[in-house]
Amino acid sequence: MQGKTVVATGATSGIGEVAAVKLATMGARVLLIARDARRAEATLAKLERVAPGLGHRVLYADLSLMAETRRVGEAIASSEPRIDALVNNAGAIFSQRRVTAEGLEMTFALNHMAYFVLTCALRERLVGTALARVVSTASAAHAAAGFDPGDLQSARRYGGWKAYARSKLYNILFTRELARRLAGTGVTANCLHPGFVASRFGEEMAGWTAPLFSLAKTFAISPDDGADTIVHLVASPTVATTSGEYFVKRKIAKPSAAARDDNSARVLWAASEALAS
Repeated sequence: MQGKTVVATGATSGIGEVAAVKLATMGARVLLIARDARRAEATLAKLERVAPGLGHRVLYADLSLMAETRRVGEAIASSEPRIDALVNNAGAIFSQRRVTAEGLEMTFALNHMAYFVLTCALRERLVGTALARVVSTASAAHAAAGFDPGDLQSARRYGGWKAYARSKLYNILFTRELARRLAGTGVTANCLHPGFVASRFGEEMAGWTAPLFSLAKTFAISPDDGADTIVHLVASPTVATTSGEYFVKRKIAKPSAAARDDNSARVLWAASEALAS
């Protein structure tokens, strides 16, 4: 990773932060996209301690808002001559249905649309960098969801877990279609299930589900273990030409039938493109 630049979201805590620090120790210059200044500055300090003098940076944006996501993506594209890897890792789960100021359901906006908009904003820089990689954090939770093009944003009947599972299905479909569209450019796109990790994930939950999340985390894996496949997909030469796949514990895994539907992937892409315009 010496001399390489990595852009990462969701990297101020949990698996994202661990991955960012590990990549920095391997020589990568890390650009964090964050919303919380306190956590971002703490992570930046960690990066400077383990890999000083590389020019690590923080850029601030609320990734649940597409205008903010597009703005920060364009700012990076205009200021950075190369991007060797984009790590789409920001995400959350919400007990109650929320709608952003732009009219998007919050889970859909943060967990899927931010991946889509940021990747599209950085596409030219990624394509212009030899063997660049896009790595997106999905989840095994996707297997609990089906694809309904008429209700992408869970408007008919909302459940926090159901909306989250759908968003993780979208991550895999997005990766498949992105890989198809990037074929021949040298840029790869892959996604992963990190495992159930003891992290800040689930803090937005409320009501009776909140204590269940806290209890479940006592059986969760560490952020170090959860970050391992992210680092592998960003840095390992063994996956330099692998694209369009879903990984679990560094190995290609078979996602659900809904996640392997290329027509659904194309429909999702078109719908996302329309919403992002």
